[in-house]
Amino acid sequence: MLRIALTIIQVFSAISIMALVLLQRGKGADAGAGFGAGASGTVFGARGASTALSRATAIFAAVFMINSLALAYMGTRAPTERPKTLLDQAATTQSPAPAPVTGAPPAPAAQTPAPAPSPEGAAPQSGAPASTTNTPSTTPQQ
Repeated sequence: MLRIALTIIQVFSAISIMALVLLQRGKGADAGAGFGAGASGTVFGARGASTALSRATAIFAAVFMINSLALAYMGTRAPTERPKTLLDQAATTQSPAPAPVTGAPPAPAAQTPAPAPSPEGAAPQSGAPASTTNTPSTTPQQ
């Protein structure tokens, strides 16, 4: 609520500063008064307009600066109750990841028998089937 009030004050003071600066006469306006434009300074008097407008501009400038510092301080300070975003809510409601499985995977139910070693004692090459021509047969021959 305080942040909204300070923002409204900030906008009001910025608009006021712009309006007051545009109302003030520049230094070159005195040269134009010599050529018939002298009636422009009669609203507040010869010196009164510049003094009143410059003081009001200085006051609004001070309000603007102090308000800017207050808004900057409120922006950097951690709020007591931080609003939840969709990403924060997704992180808290996410179920924990399953634990990784350690060790060897379970063996399949039906295994094929391992090939018999060759008679020379050399192991078969990986990916190549074992030679069955020199292996003794266990079935009786007739």
